[in-house]
Amino acid sequence: MQTLYSRLLSITLLLALMVIVLGAYTRLSDAGLGCPDWPGCYGHLAVPDVVDSTQFQRPLEEHKAWKEMIHRYAAGTLGLLILGIFLIRLVFRRQFQQGLLLPALLLGTVIFQAALGMWTVTLLLSPMIVTAHLLGGFTTLSLVWLLWLRQHATQPVTLYSPESARLKTLGLIGLLLLIGQIFLGGWTSTHYAAVACGTSFPTCHGNLWPDADFATGFAFAWQEGTDYEFGILENPARTAIHMLHRLGALTVFLFLGGLMLWAIRKRQQMLGQVPHTILLLLFTQVTLGILNVVLALPLPIATGHTLVAALLLLAVITLNYRLMVKKVLH
Repeated sequence: MQTLYSRLLSITLLLALMVIVLGAYTRLSDAGLGCPDWPGCYGHLAVPDVVDSTQFQRPLEEHKAWKEMIHRYAAGTLGLLILGIFLIRLVFRRQFQQGLLLPALLLGTVIFQAALGMWTVTLLLSPMIVTAHLLGGFTTLSLVWLLWLRQHATQPVTLYSPESARLKTLGLIGLLLLIGQIFLGGWTSTHYAAVACGTSFPTCHGNLWPDADFATGFAFAWQEGTDYEFGILENPARTAIHMLHRLGALTVFLFLGGLMLWAIRKRQQMLGQVPHTILLLLFTQVTLGILNVVLALPLPIATGHTLVAALLLLAVITLNYRLMVKKVLH
């Protein structure tokens, strides 16, 4: 059973990552409303050839509908795999040292994700719902990764040191900063603010810090019946969102980058190659972010930006996991 469980975790992990990438690709392709109903598509389980124009006001765009449905198929399969993980841990719980809290939390998260997926469509791409849906996807991936680490990762053995204690606190701060930056990335995407500064970098509209409407950009308001596709904010509000995302990227880059360089210099052996991996992902992510601006958000680069964000999150979670579970030799 342990072998089956390990294989199921690995498959689920890969699929969870794929679902995040597919979600980003669907959103960036403006296909989030490719099917205006849920869970089917124009009343069918697959994309139909023709639709009843009297029942659905949105005309069928087959290429967008298929992108949305492929994402739904993958997300539905992921939900079934997570249900399988929970059932294995429930039925064979005596064979596992850990309790059921983490698998139950994972199952609850994916159920709530399904509801967010429905509201994404029924509330016409409300930025609050779409951003929450994105964060839910990252949360699902993170919980699967924690289960995978518990099942596969070896527990490092290290001597306690003041440096490792400080690194434990700073690593947690770095994780919180990264989660905040992922939120800002989602908020930028859902408000179509990635090109609010045009193709200008590092300036925006000719200034390092242009006029921006932060109050409107972060109002967290929802208007019933409003179609949020392509965004409804004026450019000053989008500029505010974009610039705060840039500032967040700089903060995360400097904090985590500096922390990893310090960890490498102090030779924190229980971290293995994790600091080097985080540094590589940080440089890659910043490069992709800049390219997104100067090349006006090309789809492959924008999708890759989401993928690297997910990988960076897993790497920082691994950093914190190793720091939290280390053994202390006396």
